[in-house]
Amino acid sequence: MTIRNRIKEHRRVRAGDLVPHERNWRNHPDVQRDALLALYAEVGFARSLLAYELPDGRLKLIDGHLRRELDPDMLVDVEVLDVNEAEARKLLLSMDSVAGLAEADQAVVDQLVQITLTDSPALGEFWRSLTESEATTRMTLEEASKPLPEKFLIVIECRDEKHQAKLLQKLQGQEISCRALVS
Repeated sequence: MTIRNRIKEHRRVRAGDLVPHERNWRNHPDVQRDALLALYAEVGFARSLLAYELPDGRLKLIDGHLRRELDPDMLVDVEVLDVNEAEARKLLLSMDSVAGLAEADQAVVDQLVQITLTDSPALGEFWRSLTESEATTRMTLEEASKPLPEKFLIVIECRDEKHQAKLLQKLQGQEISCRALVS
């Protein structure tokens, strides 16, 4: 299979000059903003923004909206793609989502959290949440994969709500486990 390289060039531009994509579907909560600011403080800017060129020469973002918002006057490196609007929408919808499909090696994540130091409470909490969310997800999946116990049920159709309440009271009086449902 031949894969086309769509990277046209790299440019350093003022973040505020980038045009945000009007269909950017990601919201950026404070916890994400705080984690990114902490990472900037401890490491610095380390990832290009992704954009494509509009007919008037401006660059329209595909990825990097939060980084653009943090400091509009910051000079940022932008990977400029040779794509059209339809292709840009495909990337906008897919880039982070495809990365999110990766599975974590929990043992390696745990080791990284243990050996990586930070002065930032925001980063420390973020990293701890990675181990906790993976563990929670794993427990949830394990619980969901357990077979459900067999249940044997009888459905009784009632004439109306009054009849249902009377029958329910009678059966519960006989210590029969039952409940009322409406369809």
